[in-house]
Amino acid sequence: MSTLLILLVLVLAAVVIGQIVRIFELSTAIKGVDENEITERDNDWQGLLMLLFMIGMLGSFIWMMFAYQDVVLPKAASAHGSDVDQLWDISMATILVMFFLTQPILFYFSYKYRGKASRKADFVSHNDKLELVWTVIPAIVLAGLILYGLSTWHQIMFEDPEEEPLVVEIYAKQFGWNARYAGSDNLLGYANVRNIAGVNILGVDDTDPNAMDDIVVGTEMHLPVNRPVVFRFRAQDVIHSAYLPHFRVQMNCVPGAVTQFKFTPTVTTAEMRTDDFVEQKVARVNDIRDGKGEEPYEFDYVLLCNKICGAAHYNMQMKVVVETEEEFNNWIKEQKTFAESI
Repeated sequence: MSTLLILLVLVLAAVVIGQIVRIFELSTAIKGVDENEITERDNDWQGLLMLLFMIGMLGSFIWMMFAYQDVVLPKAASAHGSDVDQLWDISMATILVMFFLTQPILFYFSYKYRGKASRKADFVSHNDKLELVWTVIPAIVLAGLILYGLSTWHQIMFEDPEEEPLVVEIYAKQFGWNARYAGSDNLLGYANVRNIAGVNILGVDDTDPNAMDDIVVGTEMHLPVNRPVVFRFRAQDVIHSAYLPHFRVQMNCVPGAVTQFKFTPTVTTAEMRTDDFVEQKVARVNDIRDGKGEEPYEFDYVLLCNKICGAAHYNMQMKVVVETEEEFNNWIKEQKTFAESI
């Protein structure tokens, strides 16, 4: 019902605007004024409106920057997360400096150099010095950001064989996730979508000896804190995007290919729940849920799909628990191996 009312209001608003425009056209015709003629008064008004729009735009942007501080992500919960956040901060600082430098100039010049009958514009074909400045400086800044980003990416993705990371496969399909842990050999068995049948929902090759001790889970994923993890991503149907926002991890899951990401969780779920910023966010969420008569919310890390992959894309998520090594080992012992489940 509310959607219908909104549509009716929009239709009526469009009709009203159309009638106002028509009245303006009729009044100018009665006055004998050519509506296509631009007067200095029109230019003065347009220049003033540009200034007012600039003030409103910049003011609302500054307000937004402060008003939405409480809905951003909390601190990074991975070893590389601080590097990603720093790269983000530098990029945004560069963008904001240029934004607040160029936008006021753009709008002010629109006002200052508005059309006047007594003023004639100068024609300048080109200016070598200006063109050099606005080409070289952005090129240097962008090159610096790109090189910094590539260096950060290399540090994140470089695998040190001495680390002995936990190897986990993330398998995406419409509309859910499964995780497959490498067993005691820390090697994932071969898998192919053509092998999917019955309880073998990931298509694991049951003739591969390395697959027998693999562990497949589907409701929640557990990770040990401060231990490197290598995620290998696969997809069954369409392109999905595995997104772990609190760990600053995102990687596409592509059918027919295996993609990879390496990271180290540094904050357990229990520790993150006691973070002041997270506690405030949870309190605000629960105030809303309480008003709707819903169950209270408790913070958890979550794996989301960040690619619009179909009708139930919004509901494609998996709980992620980060815990101590001992707690993880106890949990993994309770899970069935692939050999035990077939």
